[in-house]
Amino acid sequence: MLFLLCALTSVLALALIIVFIMMRGAPALAAIGVWTFISESIWAPSADWYGILPMIVASVISTLGAILMGAPIGVMSALFITQIAPPRVGEIVRFAIDLLAAVPSVVYGFFGLVTIVPALDRLSGGYGGNSLLAGIIILGMMVLPTIISVSVASLNAVPGEYREASLAMGETVPGTAFRVMLPAARSGVSAAVVLGVGRAVGETMAVTLVMGNTPRLPDFARLGLAAFLRPARTLTGNIAIEMGYASGLHEGALFATAVVLLLFIVIINMALHVIRAKAGESG
Repeated sequence: MLFLLCALTSVLALALIIVFIMMRGAPALAAIGVWTFISESIWAPSADWYGILPMIVASVISTLGAILMGAPIGVMSALFITQIAPPRVGEIVRFAIDLLAAVPSVVYGFFGLVTIVPALDRLSGGYGGNSLLAGIIILGMMVLPTIISVSVASLNAVPGEYREASLAMGETVPGTAFRVMLPAARSGVSAAVVLGVGRAVGETMAVTLVMGNTPRLPDFARLGLAAFLRPARTLTGNIAIEMGYASGLHEGALFATAVVLLLFIVIINMALHVIRAKAGESG
């Protein structure tokens, strides 16, 4: 009964959060219109214009960019720790990764603000450096501990006989890591990447500090890749920046933004559940 009570408490907490967000956001969605809210590219509360398409696009692009940058580094780091590095070196690297996971997000943001942003400012020719690219770089760093830790656990779960048999047949250590161990742990590694996506989507403080927070669609058609060097705003940043002074329909629109963000998180967790289910079937 005690264990059941603890489990129900967790479920109740989640249910209360969902109900609270839906109750506060649903009236704004009804007033603005769901399609208008998610498809409009203008966010101007002073004029009662509420369109979150720029924030959706910025969140998706920054998350995909962070995963494209962080996933290869994270997976190869996990392979190094588990398959290549001497045990002592592997333990040191894992300890460093654990420390990286413990760094507060505001510290990541401050680091990006004083190092990455000035560098991108020089690269962009004086546009300020607070940009979509700065957010991608910071998020790419922040997803590394999640991807590496889960990938290491997945690789360690692969039977050691796989590695021994591959080496006994004359395969090299790196070849064994990429051709035998990584395919055998692919479900767990895929789950690690999905968890990294969830980490990137939900990040607030770090991206708020480095992205410039302009609610405007990236103009790739006119600027090309230079659009990555222009300011942007994510869904989480939109809520954090404006909730302190919002009221009325503006406040409701921010709660509606949280509803959309919650939907993203639900989709990510469903994907993670499917990957784990497939891993169980293959096992």
